[in-house]
Amino acid sequence: MNPSSRPASSSTRPAVSPNSRSQVNTHTKVLDTTHGRILCIADIRGRLSGLNDLAREANAKAIIHTGDFGFFESNSLDRINDRTLRHLTMYSPLIPSTQRTHFLAPDNTSQAIRATVDISLLSEFPLLLSGQLKLSVPVYTVWGACEDVVILEKFRAGIYNIDNLHVLDEATTHCLDVGGVKLRLLGLGGALVPHKMFDNGDGSATIAGGQGTMWTTALQIGELVDTAQRVFDPTETRLLVTHASPGREGIMAQLALVLKVDLSISAGLHFRYASSYNEFSVQSDLEGFRHKLIAGKEAFDKVWDSVKQQVDTVIDEHQRVLLDKALSVIERVPNAQGPEEPSWKNCWNWNLCDAAFGSLVLDVKDGRISAELKSQGFNYAYRRTATPSNVVPTPNSTTSSLPNATSNPPTKGSTPAQAEKPLSPHPKEVRSPLVPVTSGKETPKESSPSTPPPKSNGSGTPAPPSDRAEKEKQKRKEKKERKDRERSEAKEKEASTSEEKADPALNAPVPAPASASALTPTPASAPTPVSAPELKSGKVTPEVPIVDVREGMKSPTTDSTGARTPTSKRSPRHPWTLFVKLPQQSTEADVRTFFGGETAGVTKVTFLANKGSPHQRARPFVYVEFGDDETMKAGLDKNDEKMGEGTVSVQIATDREERADRGVRGGHRGRGRGGFAARGFAAAGLTRGTTPRTNGEARESAAA
Repeated sequence: MNPSSRPASSSTRPAVSPNSRSQVNTHTKVLDTTHGRILCIADIRGRLSGLNDLAREANAKAIIHTGDFGFFESNSLDRINDRTLRHLTMYSPLIPSTQRTHFLAPDNTSQAIRATVDISLLSEFPLLLSGQLKLSVPVYTVWGACEDVVILEKFRAGIYNIDNLHVLDEATTHCLDVGGVKLRLLGLGGALVPHKMFDNGDGSATIAGGQGTMWTTALQIGELVDTAQRVFDPTETRLLVTHASPGREGIMAQLALVLKVDLSISAGLHFRYASSYNEFSVQSDLEGFRHKLIAGKEAFDKVWDSVKQQVDTVIDEHQRVLLDKALSVIERVPNAQGPEEPSWKNCWNWNLCDAAFGSLVLDVKDGRISAELKSQGFNYAYRRTATPSNVVPTPNSTTSSLPNATSNPPTKGSTPAQAEKPLSPHPKEVRSPLVPVTSGKETPKESSPSTPPPKSNGSGTPAPPSDRAEKEKQKRKEKKERKDRERSEAKEKEASTSEEKADPALNAPVPAPASASALTPTPASAPTPVSAPELKSGKVTPEVPIVDVREGMKSPTTDSTGARTPTSKRSPRHPWTLFVKLPQQSTEADVRTFFGGETAGVTKVTFLANKGSPHQRARPFVYVEFGDDETMKAGLDKNDEKMGEGTVSVQIATDREERADRGVRGGHRGRGRGGFAARGFAAAGLTRGTTPRTNGEARESAAA
């Protein structure tokens, strides 16, 4: 239909009265009377060669497209404004990501983008127009928000004609005969912008657009209603294709009511998931549906009231008919007291994501329309590798909220990032939420009350709630922690290398407190880093008074598990560890075999080293670590089972085993019964005040 046969613009330009239409521009296409699949996509954005690939993958006999098709040619660049050109550059699938980043750099001006971008980076429509690219299946599309209105006018005037490409507009409709269903396609293109509904822009009739964008007009809606009424057939199933979403726009939902559509497909929201719904499923009651429609009506009425007189002076008699039909759409609000609106439950809607992220397939067979909705969706894999860089767990209070290091930046830049500091294994370093764990000097607000609880200094006088007191308290804690670590290191150096490898708790890396990473002990060969702001350069120990470490250790009211603070100087053991007493000397392989081999879930076997002479054989006591609680419980069931010539004792590991073992070997060293002398006599087969024993008797006694 030529532009001259269409109603003139409803803008202030003089109107040209069109000739009355005798028939509707409608076509019927028989796809497959038995079974057919129709692919529905949105926002192909100029990558038109992908249409054939998508149709082939879906085994589709036709494609329905909901806008942003890519109706641009080389001279369209002169008509696109800078803002729209940047938008098209940002989302064009034809531009490589590296090149896109260069185009959209903050220092790249709009003039530079315009000088660099050509039509091949925005749309393959020129290839389709020239015949270099052909469509393998029929494509039915409306125009979207970013299109060249001049090209659409050429299609409507018959200047442009492309095989298998059918533009759905307010005056053109198509009927698809597929799978026992006559599917009537009604289309409305453009973005819904209420304040532009009476402005044609560069459009010459009922459609409107300009500068690379297109929008819906009131006359366009009126003519679509007129077309739908002319072709109405109760044996058909009506499908409304729009760019704007009826789920968001009340006017689009009102249009669906007036057109008596059964299904609607839309786009324009650019989600990563497509949505499928009817109004009954998303509204609590009919009043909620009416509220959406009334909101759309009120938005239209505000514009209509301001332009009514101006429009009345420029429209002719035929345009008046179309305008009245558009106004009937705006007034179409279901009566709350009347009969229930059938579309409230029976009209089904799909809002599609962009073609790059998903699609809808309507599978039509034996009169039934099935839907297959596919969406790429969001990628949540990052959560598996995400590690909180600002949380240091507190022993025995794992449920307590911890401060966020990022919300309290360090006061001095030399402090290392907190994420690199593991938890200190020394029990006297256990921090309650009163102790700041950030590298700054202030106590984090989210983990400490506005007024710190009273601290016992030996005299019962509460400490003043000042920053200076907190700083002094932190320094005292660090001083005591350093002393504890130095004493622990001195004891470890006296033990043999095998002993250091035996107990995993002793070999665990010694972490630093959050605000004193420079206090972490280092080997003598390595320089001691001095990065904490409190330390003097070149000194290991700051000159501060030594106070009782138990000062201020009373925990506030938190979500603590209530477990008793350990008194051992070692960190808590692996949570799923068993303590095993073997009947004879065994190897790690023997232990793993005893617990069931590779399927038992054993992750580590550690033999207790001899605390005495390094030349003596290791004791048959073993710590066995498991991967989880279930496998540990299964291992615990092995208690009192046979191994070799004896039975194996299995129990959950605690901090008491080695203390009990030391007590068996003599209690207090060098004093009373069981001291060094007693053990020396026993090893020689002698006891004080008795006759010498034979070697066999000595061994039997030792075994007993």
